[in-house]
Amino acid sequence: MTQSSAPHTDEPTNAGQASTPPGDVIPFRQALGAWTLISLQTFGGPAGQIAVMQRTLVDEKRWIGQQRFLHALNYCMLLPGPEAQQLSIYVGWLLNGVRGGLAAGTLFVLPGALAMLALSAVYVRFGDTTIVTALFNGIAPAILAIVAHAVWRVG
Repeated sequence: MTQSSAPHTDEPTNAGQASTPPGDVIPFRQALGAWTLISLQTFGGPAGQIAVMQRTLVDEKRWIGQQRFLHALNYCMLLPGPEAQQLSIYVGWLLNGVRGGLAAGTLFVLPGALAMLALSAVYVRFGDTTIVTALFNGIAPAILAIVAHAVWRVG
């Protein structure tokens, strides 16, 4: 018995099935764009990351249903490790097979890693200046607000 690398769901999608290769629920290029946008918006910890994924994938794009998303989230919370990262890999796999999971997982962490590298370099070079200290002190309340909104949204 042969299994598909990405199971199709009865969830609604925006993509036309005629333009997708076998195994893809949505076009891979479209998924890459979505994961890139998600990754650029996800910071503030897992609550914020999961809320952004839910808003984008469930509410806006309707690529996965709410019940399926929550079921996957519950499963990822049982596993050791970062549940938001695991959830992105699972949904990427669900939509585009192994390459979708790899792309989603990579894109999920890459912008954050690059941002941390850039902020670290700025802090090492200019951390003792007033403007950089003020900038870093101003970022903290913004991140707190994003996390609070995410916790309120997820419940």
